[in-house]
Amino acid sequence: MQVKKSDGIIKINDLKKELKELNQKQLIQLIVDLYKANKEVKQLLSTKFNGEEAVEVLFQEAKQKVKNEFFPERGDGKLRLTVAKKAILDFKKLTNDQMRTVDLLLYYVEMGTDFTDSFGDIDESFYNNMITMYDKVISACAADETFYHAFEERLYKVVELAERIGWGYGDAIADLYYTVYYSMEDEQEE
Repeated sequence: MQVKKSDGIIKINDLKKELKELNQKQLIQLIVDLYKANKEVKQLLSTKFNGEEAVEVLFQEAKQKVKNEFFPERGDGKLRLTVAKKAILDFKKLTNDQMRTVDLLLYYVEMGTDFTDSFGDIDESFYNNMITMYDKVISACAADETFYHAFEERLYKVVELAERIGWGYGDAIADLYYTVYYSMEDEQEE
């Protein structure tokens, strides 16, 4: 069966029909070809078959990409926040590891906060970006206290470091932190 589409892209239902027509040897060859041709497929299959070891490698790679946008080993940070965010999003899509994804989100904020503490004020959009990312971390912690307990010290260190930064950044970070902090404290008292 030859499926033709005007945009050249096969729909998932048609793909499934085509795959059902292939024998095991043909399916294996197709997967091997995909593995060779596409880095994301290689990473996805590695996490599927190598499990935790592959996930940890991808985590460290994503973490390094985030760090390189703020503090590369050579030269100055380029602050390409979209590159850092893409590394986190790619990791999340490939692994679906929520704990490490939240870890990367927090790491992103830590790097951004440390960068501005080291080199001085950036601009409002930079701080809004950091606040948005910190809010994602806080939301994850509020939804699952396991995250809060795993990252509690790091969350507070961002608050301490952000106190010295302008543009209302320190206040916004503190407000977010204390919403989850007081929520967790109230739950422990009950």
